[in-house]
Amino acid sequence: MQSAQPNVGAIEAERFRQFIMGVTDYAIYMLSPEGVVVTWNAGAQRFKGYPPEEIIGRHFSMFYTDEDRAANRPAHALQVARTTGKFEDEGWRVRKDGSRFWASVVLDPIVDPNGELLGFAKITRDITERRVAAEELERAREALFQSQKLEAIGKLTGGIAHDFNNLLNVIVNGLELLRMSRDPAMHAKAVDTMSRAAQRGASLTQQLLAFARQQPLRQEAHDVARVVRSFDAVLRRALNDDMRLHLRLDENLPQAMLDPTQFESALLNLVVNARDAMDGHGEVLLDVSAVTLGEAQVERLPAGQYVRVEVRDHGAGMTPETMARAIEPFFTTKEVGKGTGLGLSQVYGLMQQCQGALTLASQLGAGTTVSMYFPAVRQHGAMEEAKGQAEKVLLVDDQPEVLETAINLFTHLGYEVLSADNGAQALETLRLHPGIGILFSDVVMPGMSGVELGKIARQEFPELKIVLASGYVKNALRDQMPDIGAFELIAKPYRLSDLIRTLKAL
Repeated sequence: MQSAQPNVGAIEAERFRQFIMGVTDYAIYMLSPEGVVVTWNAGAQRFKGYPPEEIIGRHFSMFYTDEDRAANRPAHALQVARTTGKFEDEGWRVRKDGSRFWASVVLDPIVDPNGELLGFAKITRDITERRVAAEELERAREALFQSQKLEAIGKLTGGIAHDFNNLLNVIVNGLELLRMSRDPAMHAKAVDTMSRAAQRGASLTQQLLAFARQQPLRQEAHDVARVVRSFDAVLRRALNDDMRLHLRLDENLPQAMLDPTQFESALLNLVVNARDAMDGHGEVLLDVSAVTLGEAQVERLPAGQYVRVEVRDHGAGMTPETMARAIEPFFTTKEVGKGTGLGLSQVYGLMQQCQGALTLASQLGAGTTVSMYFPAVRQHGAMEEAKGQAEKVLLVDDQPEVLETAINLFTHLGYEVLSADNGAQALETLRLHPGIGILFSDVVMPGMSGVELGKIARQEFPELKIVLASGYVKNALRDQMPDIGAFELIAKPYRLSDLIRTLKAL
């Protein structure tokens, strides 16, 4: 008589069921098509606190928070699993004792060979510890970020305070010399020294504004060699007495689109860096040449013609690690208080705004070469220096010292100058003197602002050329004065060359 053979499939199914029921690291259970709990394993009991007899036959939505049930998330989970073949999610779930844990859930539909839905297989993991660890890591990162910001602000404050204190010291001492001495030569030297200090202070302010992206560029086509030559004296004064600046300027350079003020500030930064890298002695090479680049020859630059400005020193050079961080804001290898760490980052920002590129080449013991690539432009005819015309200009400023200085500058340029110290007085002057060709006004004044004055003046005198001047830049003023973009703007402090360029642009 043949003995009955056991059903192998049934045995394997029972083994698998027992395996599932014994898993404790995962909650694995079955749901009916309506979402009612049908099976319950040891992991589900461990995570959620319910023994099988208390949970089987109840709807799985009881594990959801009140907020999720109000949002109908349990039904949404079943619907997504039924229509797409799987539902995955993370969220808060509720234990029997009312406590919450962060769960990772997977919901799979179970169908028969005919495609009829039999129910759902649900797998839940308790990943609360992982979430808590991730939150703690994020808090640590945020704390580190805040610490780094405070450190950066400290470095910035120390560097700026050091530089400005030096500049103020030069100006204060210069004023004392002017009061004490009657020697004209001493007066001239003191004025020249104070002028350089004031220009350096303006340069520092421009660096901060450029870093904050509050400094708008006034890009125009310029002869780079001419700009360099006009700034040559300032660059040489930035070097020590036993250092030399060697200029190498190509002939017949194409013009380049740049902001001369920002470009001069960038050059000064690079020359000062070169001076410091060579411990105050040696030669700095400033090379300006026309180059034609092929595709990908310089990163992020398209093929074409460029004006390349190189500053090369023969100093200590940089390590690869220093090179990698050289353009980071606030990064500096100088002593504490000896620099802000904004120099190269400001130059990099300038080149990005100019659609150009900044490259660094350095080797320990062999020096560093910093190259700026400006897109070249072709224009017919040479650019002529602007000369003041014998026309009338109305100057408006509520600060008497600023107004007096502006009067002297415009008179020096050959203009016939009228002045006013507020907007109402300026309008009266315009109406009494119809021959005025230029209105040059401060922006921020009590009562009527320069923008309001400009709008009224433009309506009454359509041919009037209007320039507004402010220590605030256009981006900072635009929110309060949306119409400022309709006027030519010059930033304070402005130099004579800035004034000439602005007036010529009119």
